[in-house]
Amino acid sequence: MPPALSPSRAADFLQCPLLYRFRVVDRLPEPPSAAAARGTLVHAALERLFDLPAPQRTPEAAVALLEPEWARLVEQEPDLAALVGAGAEPSDGWFAAAAELVHRWFTLEDPTRLEPAERELYVEAEVDGLLLRGYVDRLDVAPDGRLRVVDYKTGKAPSEYFEGKALFQMKFYALVLWRARGVVPTVLQLVYLRDGQVLRYSPEERDLLATERKVRALWEAIERAARTGDWRPRPSRLCDWCHHRPLCPAYGGTPPPLPEGAEVLAVDPSASGAAAPIEVD
Repeated sequence: MPPALSPSRAADFLQCPLLYRFRVVDRLPEPPSAAAARGTLVHAALERLFDLPAPQRTPEAAVALLEPEWARLVEQEPDLAALVGAGAEPSDGWFAAAAELVHRWFTLEDPTRLEPAERELYVEAEVDGLLLRGYVDRLDVAPDGRLRVVDYKTGKAPSEYFEGKALFQMKFYALVLWRARGVVPTVLQLVYLRDGQVLRYSPEERDLLATERKVRALWEAIERAARTGDWRPRPSRLCDWCHHRPLCPAYGGTPPPLPEGAEVLAVDPSASGAAAPIEVD
């Protein structure tokens, strides 16, 4: 198989090459968080809502999906059960917070007037020997063939200074869809459920060509780091939320020895066709 890259791991390397190494090369475990699990649950409920006939897609119906979808997620990943109830957060408050996010979505979009062409769509395209792939939350297709790529975020919208970083993931998906289908998506839409904001962007072909160049350069940097073993950290405010901070040289830690065959292991495993991992917004 050709080497592969997902937008999440691409963002990891842009944020900090050492973080990419810890997640992709060393594959160090990271404990699930209640906030991330709630995000996954809300995504699942919004996806399943469209199984219902349009008139039945009400806020109450969406909230009613939360508990059965949570049971399904826990069955798939039993460790999630410790996050709620007897774990870190009371179950009533945890589900109430998820329900609040679901209710807010209904103030931003009307599911009775939407018929998504695809939900949790796996997309892939090969660009110069590199396989780009990932999952799109929702793909809407107009009768004339125009595409709208929609992604739900359970966090809050970024400030204008960080919009470009947020849009990188969407441009990545748009690039994959363009290369796979020959159509440039008309609208990229990020729906932020915590504060009820919607970020929209209309890409042009030149935007996607620029994204393609950026991804190529990024992969060359990943390959160079794999060859040389130089996975240097890039400290930032985000380090406060990094599970691997105790191993980071920037904070007095020592990374584990590189695994044998680290150059080969640098291929992004999360870009596989398996089920999407829990998302951290």
